[in-house]
Amino acid sequence: MHEVLLSLEIAGACAVALVVVLVLVVLRRRRLMARLGTFDCSVRQARGGRRRWALGVAQYERDRLDWYRTFSLSPRPSCSYARRALAVTLFREAEGPELVAVQPGAMIVECRLESEGAGEEIEFAMGRDAYTGFASWLESAPPGQGVNVA
Repeated sequence: MHEVLLSLEIAGACAVALVVVLVLVVLRRRRLMARLGTFDCSVRQARGGRRRWALGVAQYERDRLDWYRTFSLSPRPSCSYARRALAVTLFREAEGPELVAVQPGAMIVECRLESEGAGEEIEFAMGRDAYTGFASWLESAPPGQGVNVA
């Protein structure tokens, strides 16, 4: 009988911990989305030979785009992309398996990320309105940053 009660207590504690973590993730996302200049944005880049979509929220800063992973508790961005290093190479509608991996109605924005002489391909998935804002943000870079928008 004692072992059963102990097992139930452990299961209850795990359930409470899981609920607390889920509530914290939801509160973090709501706090992020309440900031000015944020939008839903999934990211896919080649790391370790695998290319998978990661859900998140992006926020415009003066000279960079900060991206926060959805399922994280960190207050810091998971990635930051310098505005001067981003160049849009193509934008298109989501197709095939992408339709279930990104938010509904998303556009895929293919970019080249130039950093320290090496280029890297990166893709963002965002809504059409968010793409309009993204392209405007890139184009409004201060003179001399050489930003390219397709």
